[in-house]
Amino acid sequence: MAEIVVTGAGMSGLVAAMLLAQDGHEVTVLERDPAVPPTPEEAWDAWERRGVNQFRMLHFFLARFRNEMERELPAVVEALDGAGALRFNPLDAVPAAMKGADRPGDRDFEAITGRRPVVEAVVAASAEATPRVTVRRGAAVAALRTGATALPGTPHVNGVRTESGEEFRADLVVDATGRRSPLPRWLADVGARSPEEVLEDSGFVYYGRHFRSRDGSLPPVIAPPLQPYGSISALTLPADNGTWGVGIITSAKDTAMRALRDVSTWNAVLKSLPLAAHWGEGEPFEDAVTVMAKIEDRHRRYLVDGASVATGVVAVADSWACTNPSLGRGASMAVVHSTALRDSLRTDGDDPAGFQTAFAHATETTVEPWYQSTLSFDRHRLAEIDAVIEGRPYDPEGPEWDIVQGLNVAAGQDGDCLRALLSVFGLLRLPEEALGAPGVFDKVVSLGAGWRDEPPLGPSRQELLGIVAA
Repeated sequence: MAEIVVTGAGMSGLVAAMLLAQDGHEVTVLERDPAVPPTPEEAWDAWERRGVNQFRMLHFFLARFRNEMERELPAVVEALDGAGALRFNPLDAVPAAMKGADRPGDRDFEAITGRRPVVEAVVAASAEATPRVTVRRGAAVAALRTGATALPGTPHVNGVRTESGEEFRADLVVDATGRRSPLPRWLADVGARSPEEVLEDSGFVYYGRHFRSRDGSLPPVIAPPLQPYGSISALTLPADNGTWGVGIITSAKDTAMRALRDVSTWNAVLKSLPLAAHWGEGEPFEDAVTVMAKIEDRHRRYLVDGASVATGVVAVADSWACTNPSLGRGASMAVVHSTALRDSLRTDGDDPAGFQTAFAHATETTVEPWYQSTLSFDRHRLAEIDAVIEGRPYDPEGPEWDIVQGLNVAAGQDGDCLRALLSVFGLLRLPEEALGAPGVFDKVVSLGAGWRDEPPLGPSRQELLGIVAA
């Protein structure tokens, strides 16, 4: 079995470490942040993760996360249950007249979710208890080590060196340092070619707050978690132990909406959104609005022109690609990607060059389609927001956005379309797979064709501007 170093002890790094250790590998996780995770009960108030800028922002862990974790790491799910994580199936809130009779497979839509600090504290404790996993906090990686090449002219990584000068030998280095991954710089320092990278601002800004109830109850779910209201969107996300998060999402270019930093303005806007307003009736446990901006869409390919830029090192999850988190896909994609890494090691771990190619191909088939789907949705939504601000209809060239909106409308009228929509939302099936189920696309066309004629919900653009200016 291999000696593996994972850089980064966030969600993706810890999940990857546990999956690899279960296969018999010896895994050392190196984390820059020296803070020791507290108990889940203390995590929200006591844990600071300075290297994770979205640590206290809204989080939701999708159905795919639960499905994968129950199959691969069931003890973690048991620990999440014990810490008060929420089991949530959106079908439960849908009237029987709309969803029809229960069906085999309906449990697949169930999520287990909570606030990020609480969930990560559980995952961290589970990793610490996993045989063959060693977590070293306060160990900041500064550089890669290299050794004898496996491919002529291509650096081969055989470990890392920390900022304190300590060296760790490894048969494989797994970069899980997240959105700010320095891996390209580390690779350049050892003479590797640059990966292919596409980088741009995602174009969104989040204004979020968290609430709780005194009796542990949650607000009634009467709409999807992500609700578009013209030039803004609302996120209403149930969480652990009678808590929930509410976010208002705007375009980064919409300077008028920067007034949402003010709590009273934020409250006034939320109250104007008919399907989300009641989510603000709990007890807020933050004095201010938490803002997350300058969110990057970034994608890196480490297999360039059919050849790896280096052997002995790979990137997973947000270190590989990251985008706007409003669809909540990051944690689920991390588990899927880490599972693909483990499987690639099973089949090609004895061949460094073959493993790099196998993992790159596994990435292309498992998580790449979801990244591209997310990027497409975001670009359409931003363009739609621009159109609303400019007072014109949004008319994209292709039919993709019409189909997406048609599915949203049809899901409120038909059980097959509802389940198709939830399977996409839960990261269970890609849009084309969900729409390809027998009869679904035809129903979307017939039931959702008039989506543009649906009466608007919430304030008009002018009314919204009046609210934020008051």
